[in-house]
Amino acid sequence: MKKIARALISVYDKTELLDIATALTQRGVEILSTGGTARHLRDAGIDIVDVSDYTGFPEMLDGRVKTLHPKIHGGLLADRDNAEHNAQTETHGIRPIDMVICNLYPFEATVAKPDVTLPEAIENIDIGGPTMIRAASKNYRHVAVLTNPSQYPQIIADLDANDGCLSEERRFELAKAAFAHTAQYDSAIATYLANIDSQIDDEFAENLTLHFKKERTLRYGENPHQRAAFYRTEASSGASAAWANQRSGQPLSFNNLLDLEAALEIVKDFSTPACAIIKHNNPCGLATADTLQDAFTNALECDRTSAFGSIIGLNRKVTIQVANTIREAANAGVKVDAIIAPSYTDKALRALSRVKRRPILEVGSLSAAEPVLQIRNITGGVLVQDPDIHEMEADALQVATKRSPTDNEMKSLLFAWKACKHVKSNCILLANGTQSVGIGAGQMSRVDAAIIAIRKAGEKAKGAVLASDAYFPFPDGVEIAGEAGISAIIQPGGSVNDEPVIETADTYGIAMVLTGIRHFRH
Repeated sequence: MKKIARALISVYDKTELLDIATALTQRGVEILSTGGTARHLRDAGIDIVDVSDYTGFPEMLDGRVKTLHPKIHGGLLADRDNAEHNAQTETHGIRPIDMVICNLYPFEATVAKPDVTLPEAIENIDIGGPTMIRAASKNYRHVAVLTNPSQYPQIIADLDANDGCLSEERRFELAKAAFAHTAQYDSAIATYLANIDSQIDDEFAENLTLHFKKERTLRYGENPHQRAAFYRTEASSGASAAWANQRSGQPLSFNNLLDLEAALEIVKDFSTPACAIIKHNNPCGLATADTLQDAFTNALECDRTSAFGSIIGLNRKVTIQVANTIREAANAGVKVDAIIAPSYTDKALRALSRVKRRPILEVGSLSAAEPVLQIRNITGGVLVQDPDIHEMEADALQVATKRSPTDNEMKSLLFAWKACKHVKSNCILLANGTQSVGIGAGQMSRVDAAIIAIRKAGEKAKGAVLASDAYFPFPDGVEIAGEAGISAIIQPGGSVNDEPVIETADTYGIAMVLTGIRHFRH
């Protein structure tokens, strides 16, 4: 056990600070402090010693230099079991510091602002704080370091239980948390600066530093025998499932989070009212309409059977009318496991929350955020890519067949093309207007995906349009589409068999347009 006699407090986040400071002063602990923290404590009637008075050196350079002084770091780093260290500190008037309470400038919150400038970001890089934290952590056998207000209650309890002392086990636990804190802070800075370079030279950074904070342990992963946890970034970068506000329902599962993210990313892609109904990370129904209520109804009609146990994503505020339509579908046998949307009216939230276990998530405005890199794990590494955000316009399409699409077909083709990029490859998606009517997802052959999509559509395939996320390697997929009555096709083109594929479309009177862009989603 080590008694706490002197503490240095310098924090940006002053949450619950007076609680820990009061507990220390009640035990006769001398408190050193700086700048705004010193004023905050003094205004609350807590006696403190200004660091500048202790060191004999003023704060300077607009506060950049406050604690960077031998009297501070000698007091933190001296090994008190080392006679030579003790002699040196005594010679130079360096007093031991037994506790550091420090948290850092909000760098991540600063750079998350859409209009942040580089000079503003640079000014939010803390220097003295991380230096003190690392020094105290290195010398944990003699010094305790607190970096998060959530730690204060336990430390106060320990001091009360142990006559103002802390155990070495507790100090080691605090040191581990402190090193994780500074590692995360440094990685955020490195990532931000690397991204600036990559934007300038259009290259990926030479080194990729990732850091996520554990939000919670999950009940299990994709299956009950797999352990799982949920980690997220320190600050939100826009509307996402990871940072959604859960308004109702049971804790989210591993699969919930994956499907909620998929649902949200689809509806974010559309400016008109949109609904995506997700099963196993694929849409089983997707539609846009003049109203959100119609978008949900139309999306559900694509595949009511697969919608059992689904996740619903919506891109507008959910009203009581929409909520009642969802409840009517549930009463008719469509089980809805979770809902994610920008917001809900009070009546809608009460209506949807009647199913106590169903998670209801609110993400706020879906206004466009900076596109973030997509990262996928492989054993021993990660793969990084830009998001698939290519926007296709009608005048960029190449009409490959004798017949051009009608205006209505073109509108439906563009909807189907945008929708199909959210479906696992190989993907065939059929649409009527801006409503999916059949989806074949994740098949090993494109012709099988076409067969599944047409089977699911049934009679609705006749007169529908078809989107294929990649080219047709053979004419067989187009033949199947023609026999089903498909009227128009959108696909990338680029196959060595493009000529017979286009000839087959002409045989059936199908209008075919080529995008020159592929939408694989593995």
